[in-house]
Amino acid sequence: MSVKVIEKNAGEKIPFTESGYKLNFDDMLAIKCDKYQKDWPVHKDICMDADGDLTMGTGDGLFYVAEVDIPAREYEQQEESDQEGEGKAPVAKKLDMSQVTVTLWGLENPVAADDEKEE
Repeated sequence: MSVKVIEKNAGEKIPFTESGYKLNFDDMLAIKCDKYQKDWPVHKDICMDADGDLTMGTGDGLFYVAEVDIPAREYEQQEESDQEGEGKAPVAKKLDMSQVTVTLWGLENPVAADDEKEE
């Protein structure tokens, strides 16, 4: 399943590929989405510095190129019970990559990522 892609603004976007649970941005930075998934939604900012290097997170001198939103982990209840008749603990479902959203920002007019998100 492919991730959902949103184009935040006009212009050329950073290239990225999807392979299994991994998103690879311009062969410079990779995110294994299943490793970042938690019991709550996770948001990761992908930014570029003045030298064109990619980093995760925001800060002075960085510009947005992408955002990755990973949904909260879902669980399914097991039907069997243990020897004492109590239900077994729920089991985490595998991440559905079609529920992951990648937001791409234009590279021509970079938006500063100085810890204050601009919309």
